Amino acid sequence: MSLLTVAEAQGRLLDGVTPIAASETVGLHNADGRVLCGAIAARLTQPPFDASAMDGYALRGADAPQPGAILTVIGESAAGHGFSGSVGPGETVRIFTGAPMPEGADTVLIQEDAERLDDGRRIKTTFPITIGRHVRPRGQDFLQGEAVLADGTPLDFARLTLIAAMNHAEITVYRKPLVALIATGDELVRPGTVPGPSQIVGSNTFGIAALARQNGADVLDLGIVPDQPQAIADAIEQARLAKADILVTLGGASVGDHDLVQSTLIACGMQLDFWKIAMRPGKPLMVGSLGDMRVLGLPGNPVSSMVCALLFLEPLLGRMTRLTPFRRDAMAITATPLAANDKRQDYLRARLGRDEAGALIVTSYGKQDSSMMKIFAQSDCLIVRPPDGELVEIGAAVPVMLLRPFVG
Repeated sequence: MSLLTVAEAQGRLLDGVTPIAASETVGLHNADGRVLCGAIAARLTQPPFDASAMDGYALRGADAPQPGAILTVIGESAAGHGFSGSVGPGETVRIFTGAPMPEGADTVLIQEDAERLDDGRRIKTTFPITIGRHVRPRGQDFLQGEAVLADGTPLDFARLTLIAAMNHAEITVYRKPLVALIATGDELVRPGTVPGPSQIVGSNTFGIAALARQNGADVLDLGIVPDQPQAIADAIEQARLAKADILVTLGGASVGDHDLVQSTLIACGMQLDFWKIAMRPGKPLMVGSLGDMRVLGLPGNPVSSMVCALLFLEPLLGRMTRLTPFRRDAMAITATPLAANDKRQDYLRARLGRDEAGALIVTSYGKQDSSMMKIFAQSDCLIVRPPDGELVEIGAAVPVMLLRPFVG
């Protein structure tokens, strides 16, 4: 049986996946990066009164049609301390930014355009007046009851500032998906411990967890599980009891004597959708479902697991969270020749730069062994080589997958 292409596998993974409908209420300090559940309306009008947009003098525009008008200062209006009287003919009120406009005044003369007379008791205008200038009308921003943000809006610093101004201390957001992580292998130990003979430090859990959180998920790290069916089954049960939306296993998804994850998952009731993808690195990818929990079996090799997570876990979370993942696809001009490809889609680690005209230039690393994490961390992108791709000469445009934003 021929292997699934990456595009086919992505399509099958996302088929039938719907956004999480459950919601919860959180305070604004905990709402960054969340997604609004239901439209949200303003609880007050902003600004709640006609307000000054500048420091200066509130007056009747008709009293100063030309420079040289003399006006009597009858009081002051400051933010939080408005003037309680009314402005009549020939009168003005000293006013500051954000302060309420006094009754009778319709214009603000900025302080630079006023000459103070008699120790500030009177002023002379030195600039032509435009009626209504420098006044923020009541409700200019939003009105009480106005639905300002729609259902499904991602929340960031600007939108949270707006929601706070609308007088909401808490908001309803969609629940985050929960990603449970299980790393398997007798050879693995936690970072910070001394590996024994034949052991290595397990690292990819931390990268996968970070990627999941960056894409709007909560993470449950179930630790390193030995290559024992019962231990693996116990960890799977922990994920089910926690009501994880996605179970991500790292390693053990193949069918070797020590690769027990797939068989244990099937014994626990997993419906296997597909296994093995025509890609490099990352061929032994496994996808299935265990009840309502999606199962994504990633290779144990750290670089392979990272590439698979970018291609499969990130879009799966995007579908569940309603968040648009960072756009990773781009085109660049290759600075190195690329060899002809076989029937697997290759993802080559590479660094980016720009030529004198500002065009994006990509240079592939010479060594592409999937065990080399340092090169992966140093890379700006992955060059995408489609199956059966022919030799690519220097100067050709090639598709790349960005690992992070690149300015260059």
